[in-house]
Amino acid sequence: MDAFDSVRTVLAVREFADKPVPAKTVRRIAEAAHLTGSSRNGQPWHFVFVEDKETLAKLGKAVVSGPYIAQAPLAVAVAVDEESPYGISDASRAIQSMVLVAWEDGVGSNWTGYNNTPGVNDVLDIPKSMTVVAVVPFGYPKRKLGKGKKTRKPFGEVVSKERYGKPFE
Repeated sequence: MDAFDSVRTVLAVREFADKPVPAKTVRRIAEAAHLTGSSRNGQPWHFVFVEDKETLAKLGKAVVSGPYIAQAPLAVAVAVDEESPYGISDASRAIQSMVLVAWEDGVGSNWTGYNNTPGVNDVLDIPKSMTVVAVVPFGYPKRKLGKGKKTRKPFGEVVSKERYGKPFE
């Protein structure tokens, strides 16, 4: 699958099959995060990969918007140095890289807990000087998804050329 196809077809997954993510795919997801560009090459992040079921259950309770983390075979907590002015932006780029690489291997995911992650630092021993931006669960979709069937605003409503509101032709 090429990069555009990944972007075109990726969908949020909140229900995961009871099937582990192969080590090779986990490594590819980690490498995608590690290789993502960051502002001034600051790399103000740290990624904690979790596969332990007990810890995943704790994360599912700690992230208000992501109780389904508990059913995922893998989750990645993304933390940034709270002193970094670019941390949120850089972490967002890395999360998208992980999501797209996982999707290429048939593994779905969904961003949870945007800056609403009380307790995740304690669960994963992340220093208080780091802010957990998100916890992203990964796994094979429980049910078949119609890849690419997305509801989006019309292209012309959200994309302009040269000036706001000028049609992109």
